[in-house]
Amino acid sequence: MDRAPGLGSLDLDIDLGLEPDQGDAAIGVDVGGTKTAIGLIDAATLTLTARSVIPTGRERGGEAVLRDVEEQVRSLETRARSLGRRVAGVGVVVPENVSTAGRITSSAVLPGWNELPVAERLGAVAPTVIDSDVRAAALAEARLGAGRDYGFHVFMTISTGISYCAVIDGRPFAGAHGGALHLGTSVLALLPDGGEVRLEQLASGRALALRYAARGGEATRAEEVLAAAAVGDQAAADVVDSGARALGLGIALLLNILDPEAVITGGGLGSADTEYWSSARRWARHYAHDHAKPTPVIRGRLGPDAGVIGAALTGLRAANDNGQGINSTQRKK
Repeated sequence: MDRAPGLGSLDLDIDLGLEPDQGDAAIGVDVGGTKTAIGLIDAATLTLTARSVIPTGRERGGEAVLRDVEEQVRSLETRARSLGRRVAGVGVVVPENVSTAGRITSSAVLPGWNELPVAERLGAVAPTVIDSDVRAAALAEARLGAGRDYGFHVFMTISTGISYCAVIDGRPFAGAHGGALHLGTSVLALLPDGGEVRLEQLASGRALALRYAARGGEATRAEEVLAAAAVGDQAAADVVDSGARALGLGIALLLNILDPEAVITGGGLGSADTEYWSSARRWARHYAHDHAKPTPVIRGRLGPDAGVIGAALTGLRAANDNGQGINSTQRKK
């Protein structure tokens, strides 16, 4: 487990409503469809002091994934003790719908996690709270990254899937039922043959790899498709171009409907400085209404670590609420 590079210099002039004790720490767990990141954050400095990444392996079933997470959390808690730190809270974030009460209410990516006692089992280590991955990443960027420059803005994750989160004065907005995040999976259009168009089917990392394979290419990751397009593979170039146009349309939809001060992108594809991202931004400008064309569309400052950092910040909230946990959209009373 390595120390995360480049995070010790984060600007910490923020207000999380926390009162950490010297020596406290929190564990963040960012469970994704492909990989799971686990990190340890120092409560006093908000520095990510340790981080590891393991394959999620969701095809094995939700119970197997949870056992892996338990093992990693206990291992990191041991690491924290060796550093003289007490783990005061654990934050777990998932690519699922999570209610404002911190309950997982869907199982689209993690089989059965809506029925497993995730918080209770990890609560054996420290008070545990659960939230959606996009809200956690939005929280991290709002408090420690690019979102600090804006009041009302939108954070958008572009990775294996695509989702969004509106942020108001540094606080992610969850909606009435925790579902204010569904962009990539919503039906955007109906085709004449009755088919349905969803953004994730065209522009997500998984979609780029699948669409390239359907054209005869060989790739398991979006990065391989982007690399093939860069060296002149026409099939890859077509997939990348059409994906970027669809992604730009999705960004423009957020700009036109929500009229934010900025759109900040994160996740594997949303953090990388690639032609795919640049092309999507150009298409966003094309599809944006006149009032939204000047709105900044920028990459986040925390990169792919935003999720695990946000998960750890969520864990600190659990600790500060004496184990009861508060959702990232709620103010501590």
